[in-house]
Order: sequence, then structure tokens, then C-alpha cells
Amino acid sequence: MSPNNNLPIVVGIDGSPDGLAAVRWAAIDAARRGARLDILEAIVAPTEFGPGIAFDQYDYERFRESGRDALDAASETAATAAAPIGDLVITTDLVEAPPIPTLRDRSKNADLIVVGTRGHGAFGRTLLGSVSTALARHAECPVAVIPEVPETAGRPGPVVVGVDGSSCSKRAVEIAFDQASRRGTDVVAVLTWSESFRYVSRDDLQQQGEALLSESLAGYGETYPDVAVRRIVVEDRPAKRLLETGEHAELIVVGSHGRGGFAGMTLGSVSQAVLHGAQVPVIIARTS
Repeated sequence: MSPNNNLPIVVGIDGSPDGLAAVRWAAIDAARRGARLDILEAIVAPTEFGPGIAFDQYDYERFRESGRDALDAASETAATAAAPIGDLVITTDLVEAPPIPTLRDRSKNADLIVVGTRGHGAFGRTLLGSVSTALARHAECPVAVIPEVPETAGRPGPVVVGVDGSSCSKRAVEIAFDQASRRGTDVVAVLTWSESFRYVSRDDLQQQGEALLSESLAGYGETYPDVAVRRIVVEDRPAKRLLETGEHAELIVVGSHGRGGFAGMTLGSVSQAVLHGAQVPVIIARTS
């Protein structure tokens, strides 16, 4: 996310409660940064009709009408959520196309894509869960995945960020500080390592981890003097530690993939484990 650009925040819906939770979260985030909010519903025609049922017998206009109703409800939800913060420009778009390629294409010109953790499996619609997983892997901008009822709703918590020294990790740190500053909360930066390489001692790995974390956070104290930082460098499995640390967070931020800044430490596919295990909002930082 780049707070000084004019790109919109795009939220995908499918009419499910998870979709509306994503809309509320996206509306608040857009209002905080003065960005436009684009609400998108992508619908596809049913592909299975059963014996003797032809495609032209299906009431596709009624399907479109349901999509328009869902967009109207989402727009109202967004306006209500953003009202305490400020004015919000909202657009809605009903697209007759599969949601995953549609949202992936929109990610080329978006500051952030926001979706729910899963959908309700309505007839003819793709489950939002598969959408969130695909976008976390292939979108060209950061992706926020929002649970139906975030555990942190109504109470403050930190922004937790996973660090491993990779380019995606650096993007995650940037996003974490920006989010924490706008929320008036702290950052908890987590770097884990494991004794995967016997020729490097635990003491050396710990020291290397502390040095890499310091390097990864360098400059952010000056840029965001209002954001306090807590550092965690520990031998552990990264997803496990991130989920434990982020249990009561407002947000967890991780890179979509990583290389590891030194022997025995990597964030790699951890993003998928965090995405599927977290009960709080997660932003997957992606680099184009």
C-alpha cells in the first residue's frame, strides 16, 4: 500500500457475511487513507443444470438482480462504517466474469485488494475462500483477508509483522508501520529461526536474527515516531509464533513468500499457514 498514490482499495463480495465484514474493514481503511473504495461483485453463470435443463431456461436476469442487491447492501454498509472517520467515495461494479481472474486483473491498478475468508457457496458463485487463497498467491498488490467477525473487533491491539529479510518481508514491514500509525497502535516485529544447519550455532543464529531484524526496521522509528516497536527474535516455527503473537492483534502482516536472510530462517510458505490459521485480519504483502 502506498499512502501517497491515488489508487483505489478494491473489495470483492459474494453476498456472504464474510463479504460484508470485508466491506466494513475496507471502508474504514479507505477512509483513513482518503482512498476511493471500489466494491466489486463478479458473477458467473451456473455450469451444471441437470438432465433436460438448458442454459437459456435459467433466469440469469434474476441472478444479476441478486448481485445488484448485494452491491447496494455493501455500499450502504461501507458508508455506515466510514461515517465516523470521514467522507468516502464509493463505486460499485457488477461484472459477469469469474471472480479470481477479475480481481487479479483489478489488482494491477489497486492499492489493496480486500476479500473475506470464505463464502456461502451460493448457486453459481465461487466460494470466497478459494478467491482469497488464489489472490494471496497471484495478486499484483497487497491482499487483505478479513474473517467474518474479527476477534479484535471493538478492542485495540498491535499490528504484528513477520520479518525474514526478503523483498516481500520489507514490503510487509512498510505496510505494518503505515497501518499501525493510522490506527494509533504499536508494531510487534517477529523474526524466527531454526537450527536447520548444524554448522551454525544457536548463539550465532540468534545474533544474526537480531542484526537482520534491526536492519529490516532501520529508519522506521524516524519516519513513524508515533509507533512503538516490540521486537521478537526466537527459535521457533514462524507460522506458529506469528499466530500466537497475533492472537489478540488488530492485524497480522506477512510477505507472500521469502528467501530467508540467513541460514535456518525463512518466511516462505508461512503466509498460507497464517492466512488459514488466523482469526484476525491478515494482509499478505506482495511485490510486483
